[in-house]
Amino acid sequence: MITLLAAGADAAAAADTGLLETFGVNWKLFTFQLINFVIVILVLKKFAFGPITAMLEQRRKRIAEGEEKLKRIETQLAESEESTAAALAKANDDAKRLIEEAKQSSIAHTEEKTQEAIGKAQEILTKAEATAKAERAQMVSELKADFGQLVVSATTAVTGKVLTDDDKKRINQEALTTVEG
Repeated sequence: MITLLAAGADAAAAADTGLLETFGVNWKLFTFQLINFVIVILVLKKFAFGPITAMLEQRRKRIAEGEEKLKRIETQLAESEESTAAALAKANDDAKRLIEEAKQSSIAHTEEKTQEAIGKAQEILTKAEATAKAERAQMVSELKADFGQLVVSATTAVTGKVLTDDDKKRINQEALTTVEG
């Protein structure tokens, strides 16, 4: 009977201790673990997540700036091609005009004068084409240089390492091959 009373007393004591104590929850230890967890979250937020987020935002801005610069360069190239086409059209108009004048004056002048006018027309056309080609070549060269610098800058920023001259040349060549192809 004494054992029954002792067993009943143990059951009553277990019911009084509560559910948390039944599972062995130590409030003091739980409180310290909770405080440690909050401290770890705050430290990570300040020293890990914040700088990483800032770095990613900075890279996003650099890429956006690079894309904007590339669009401006493409616009400039298109404008250059338009001005080249206009210069060629003007040169063709001038050449046609000179040829027409040569035809009209051929009635009054000798064959020598006609040949002189045609020669002048061809010279003007040749000079205009040479000027247009030189201007276009200069714009393409500037575009390649700017694009190469942009690719090298972006690669350096993304990889975070200092590139050698050979690396820069190789990256420029690959980028230009991609753009031209």
